[in-house]
Amino acid sequence: MQTAHRLDHIRESVIREMTRLAIQHDAINLSQGFPDFAPPQPVMQAAIDAIQGGLNQYTVTWGYPPLRNKLAELYTGRLGWQVEADEHIVVTCGVTEALAAAMLAILNPGDEIIILDPAHESFRPAALLADARPVSVALESPDFRLDGEKLVAAVTPRTKAMILNTPHNPSGRVFDEEEIAAVIDVVTKNDLVLITDEIYDRILYDGREHVSPGGLEPLKERTITIGGFGKTYAVTGWRLGYAIAPTHLARAVKPAHDFLTICAATPLQAAAVAALSLPASFYEQMTADYHQRRALMCEILSDLGFIFTEPQGAYYILADYRGLPIPQAQWDADRFARWMTAEIGVAVVPGPNFYGNPADGEGLIRFAYPKKLETLRAAGQRMARLKG
Repeated sequence: MQTAHRLDHIRESVIREMTRLAIQHDAINLSQGFPDFAPPQPVMQAAIDAIQGGLNQYTVTWGYPPLRNKLAELYTGRLGWQVEADEHIVVTCGVTEALAAAMLAILNPGDEIIILDPAHESFRPAALLADARPVSVALESPDFRLDGEKLVAAVTPRTKAMILNTPHNPSGRVFDEEEIAAVIDVVTKNDLVLITDEIYDRILYDGREHVSPGGLEPLKERTITIGGFGKTYAVTGWRLGYAIAPTHLARAVKPAHDFLTICAATPLQAAAVAALSLPASFYEQMTADYHQRRALMCEILSDLGFIFTEPQGAYYILADYRGLPIPQAQWDADRFARWMTAEIGVAVVPGPNFYGNPADGEGLIRFAYPKKLETLRAAGQRMARLKG
């Protein structure tokens, strides 16, 4: 019996595979991007209270009403237009589901969607599941800048949409005004829909502040803004995300979400209201903590001889290992990452996993550092063997 052709070019997640290898080899997991520290106590308590208080059945498909009200308040200010809780917001089972629902909502078979490489491994499969064609535009090394001319050249009569992830995983880039202007130009001139993945909107460095592209005047009517709770509040296993879009786009996302998952977990949505109610001091401390983690991770990798660009946002480093003084530095990235996990005891992700053309990611591995400082120091001690 044959399986669906849409799965011919989709494989199981390499990131999650590296986590399984980390468990198998008792490696420190710097592959999958989840924290090893606890969520804020008030958020955990809110989940417990919701469960014990009876919020254990389906909620409204589009999301628990108090959560949508809170998001509407937040994003009315952020996007600069009146976001209505009932009209414009869909709470989803994580950002991955929000992306899939968005693509199912706007893409027809044969449509093309532009993806900036390197890209999170979920982007291309979501397009393929919608029977669309992902088209890669590679960011420019070594700083992972977006070349506007390359973006223009990628557009064809079949191009329907573009995905923009900022702050960017896996490079850590925060796209600047010039790059966003190039996106605006391509999207508006070609009547495209822009899907933004903004899951790292609270994790930025050196005084940077997040700007949602969907709040920029030329993009307000053609952007599906996607965010989530897992990274900022250290609850990646709760699988809570959301999509916010103008009416004509939100109405298309809603039925796609409805028949994918019905609704996200009700008690966890209630706890997300508590997360969005945390004081400014929480974000200040989180930002300070991530600056420490970034500094330590960069120090470790620089000392070992990795070549990389310091992240501007998110919590990943995409590093070139080919200059390390060890024979394994000549191996391909997949083999090197597996060797790192099994023999060095530190799990990472091979760079080709993030590229439509895997050869573009050869020689690169991704480190995730949303970890306690002692975890990162322990990883550094294990990786000392890479000095040869």
